[in-house]
Amino acid sequence: MKILTNKDLQVACQIMAEQIVRDGHGQQAVIFGVPRGGLPVAYLLSKYLSGSIVADNIEHATIVVDDLIDSGATSEKYTMLPFYALFDKRTDSVQEWYVFPWENNACHGADDIVTRLLQYVGEDPSRGGLHETPNRVLKAWKHWTSGYGQTPKAILKVFKDGAEDCDEMVIVKDIPVYSHCEHHMAPFFGVAHVAYIPNGKIVGLSKISRLVDIFARRLQVQERLTNQIADAMNDHLKPLGVAVVIECRHMCMESRGIQRQGASTITSSLRGVLKSDKMARAEFMGLLK
Repeated sequence: MKILTNKDLQVACQIMAEQIVRDGHGQQAVIFGVPRGGLPVAYLLSKYLSGSIVADNIEHATIVVDDLIDSGATSEKYTMLPFYALFDKRTDSVQEWYVFPWENNACHGADDIVTRLLQYVGEDPSRGGLHETPNRVLKAWKHWTSGYGQTPKAILKVFKDGAEDCDEMVIVKDIPVYSHCEHHMAPFFGVAHVAYIPNGKIVGLSKISRLVDIFARRLQVQERLTNQIADAMNDHLKPLGVAVVIECRHMCMESRGIQRQGASTITSSLRGVLKSDKMARAEFMGLLK
């Protein structure tokens, strides 16, 4: 996280002005600032470009400026004119969260995202019942996406003691799954069933549930989630076989779009003998039933 000072902005704006001049767009530039963050940048930039003015609308502009290019989605909307930004996260070597002076200090400016979303859907963020909503939403999303800060290696501690002569299937059924789809950021939820056949090493049963959480608590698609769990088990335990089956309901399908309530999506991922051996695979499927 990088909390920017006014001095940081002045330096960045001067560098951007020099680039605009080199590109041949600095002479009597008419600057349009992308709402909201681009507007203060436009006024600051006008101090460094002699003869420039800030445009009220893009029709009269010769260049477009913004505070930050993140994914590039905003800049793609303004391809009709030269586009400049103080910072470009696509090229930054260190991916940081930038906090500008004009953003709210609470939660380092991130709560402004929630406030703007409330405004977008037609709500009044100043309404009494919504005063604490931005902070609550950020806290909730921090939990829902906590898997990004965890790795399977940190939790999949294996044991040789207790694994002697253990070559039969170990299965943990009905592990709760709560995740969000990466396409609509809508919830999907259900259960996961994870099985493995030890090969001289076993893992604590609670760690399998935690492994599911690590990958579920990220923006996901169910197919990838299933494979990630199976691959992590396979890579860290080196078992004879691994099987993962996930069954979930998706709110992006039930509450919008086709709106088919109650439909379940089942995905599976098999490794080792649980994929190649029909009898082992049939035993796993039988235990699920």
